[in-house]
Amino acid sequence: MKLELLLILILFLVGFWGIVGKNNIIKKIFGLNMINAAAVILFILEGSRSGADAPILGKEGLHIVDPVPQALMLTAIVIGVCITALALALAVHLYRVSGSFDIDRIRDKVHNEN
Repeated sequence: MKLELLLILILFLVGFWGIVGKNNIIKKIFGLNMINAAAVILFILEGSRSGADAPILGKEGLHIVDPVPQALMLTAIVIGVCITALALALAVHLYRVSGSFDIDRIRDKVHNEN
């Protein structure tokens, strides 16, 4: 396994651990961002393996980089920022309602009110 893929896998697993293993909502949001970053880096890395030349009009070459994965990843970055902003807004609202970012405390507060 190449070093780049190993580092991307580690980044993905750390993000996954942040989502699954932590009770703090902010840490879960950071884990989600790390998974998004790992996916973006993986797509860009694999998309750049097809060539080394820029796809510029008038320039002929056999080793042209495919621009589609890069364009898709720009879209993924924008969507990731929007999801992060929404998740942080919801986390702030939950904090104002419950007084905590801890999921267990929020759950207890909701169950005690009902």
